[in-house]
Amino acid sequence: MTTTPAGHPPLHWLRAVDHPELMATGTHAALSGWAAVDPDVADAVAVARIDPALADTAALTAAYDLAPDASANCVVVSGRRAGEERIAAVVVLATTRADVNTAVKRLLDVRKASFLPTDRATAESAMEYGGITPVGLPDGWRVLIDARVVAAGGVTGGHPAVVVGSGIRGSKLSLPGALLGRLPGAEVVEGLAVE
Repeated sequence: MTTTPAGHPPLHWLRAVDHPELMATGTHAALSGWAAVDPDVADAVAVARIDPALADTAALTAAYDLAPDASANCVVVSGRRAGEERIAAVVVLATTRADVNTAVKRLLDVRKASFLPTDRATAESAMEYGGITPVGLPDGWRVLIDARVVAAGGVTGGHPAVVVGSGIRGSKLSLPGALLGRLPGAEVVEGLAVE
């Protein structure tokens, strides 16, 4: 068996719609619903089991020999306006960071934006920390995707793709960035991230 330089077996990508056990329940439900209306989804979205201890992007890319720009991070941000809380999941390439203080704050139209506390983000998304993904988030949360994620051209699993969470720490999803930009309800935003 070939192994990656870090000694881990290479990622084995499977059709995600066929493997509900490898993602959060809400993620699989959303993925299945999306596949029902977009014929590209079933064959283009893959899932691979990983060591849960390596779910964080830096550890993942090193252990499985992935290009850093082939991964995207999903962070949850909130702010308030006139007593109303506004929450958004923000997806940016792992080589960048979400511009929370300018771009996200402006898009949410709030005075101050900050990361949602981890316990709330995991409880309300029904996803694990380190595995939160834009696929299957609660209704009412905006999904903001940096345009660089949509244009991402790294190769994962033999096809141009970006790696994102699966809702759990024990696996990752891989899909073309352009397809992620078509996720129902997602908003593709130029300049959402900074280097």
